[in-house]
Parts: sequence; C-alpha cells; structure tokens
Amino acid sequence: MSDHSTYEFLRQLADSWGLLAMVLLWLFFGLWAFRPSAKPHHDNAAKMIFKDENDG
Repeated sequence: MSDHSTYEFLRQLADSWGLLAMVLLWLFFGLWAFRPSAKPHHDNAAKMIFKDENDG
C-alpha cells in the first residue's frame, strides 16, 4: 500500500465514521445534560451564586 492510498483510506474513514462518531457523541452529551436526574445539580448550580458565605 503506497503512502497516497493510505492517506486516501484514512481520509475516507475519517469522513464517514469520524463524522458518525462525532454526531453520536454530540447526541450523547446533549441527552446526558438534559436527563431528569440532573435537575437537582442544575438547580444547585443556578442558585449557587445567590448563597451567602454564612448560609452553610
């Protein structure tokens, strides 16, 4: 296999499977952030800036 054909093979692999992998990861992380069990964490993070240092 010559260098040019290796490059072409890897480029085509990245164009197809790389794109698929990136889309799947994007969907996974998007759904992970909006899962129902994450609501308490998001609420706590949203209210954290309003807590006084003496509140505990």
